Amino acid sequence: MNTFEGLLQDQIRNEFTASQQYVAVAVWYDEQDLPRLAAHFYKQSLEERNHAMMMVQYLLDKDTRPHIPSVGEVESDFKSTLEPLELAVAQEMTVTEQIETLARTARDEGDYIGEQFMQWFLKEQVEEVAEMNTLLNVAKRAGDDLFHLEHFLAREHVGVSTNDPTAPRVAGGNL
Repeated sequence: MNTFEGLLQDQIRNEFTASQQYVAVAVWYDEQDLPRLAAHFYKQSLEERNHAMMMVQYLLDKDTRPHIPSVGEVESDFKSTLEPLELAVAQEMTVTEQIETLARTARDEGDYIGEQFMQWFLKEQVEEVAEMNTLLNVAKRAGDDLFHLEHFLAREHVGVSTNDPTAPRVAGGNL
């Protein structure tokens, strides 16, 4: 049986892998001369990295030595502009399931501090999934003219984060 802290150690790897996946997506969009999409995913990469480092800080605060793992494989070859967005939606859905499992495990173990820690991540995942679904839907509507999606990103400021005072601390500071 996995413990909350064991699952959290695994999630650090998942978050770092998500960060690297978003770098690969950003680079692919950069190669396609879609600077707004590229910038969006470079920023997403930093956000995922910060999530991992929040978990690291939590473990440090709990006097548990965090394990900094290697990352999993990432996809970097895409055949269409929609593929990276579809991958991003699927990735965020998977992360949501992982975060839900973490919150449920903490509750089942009576780890109320761990459960409280996961609340911010649950809220964050609702936003992440909605944001990626919106980008995918707008891209589908844009068809072959992806400049509509570029303009949408510039106009709507999708993914522009504000400093959330309820966010957990990031080990080493927020990037």
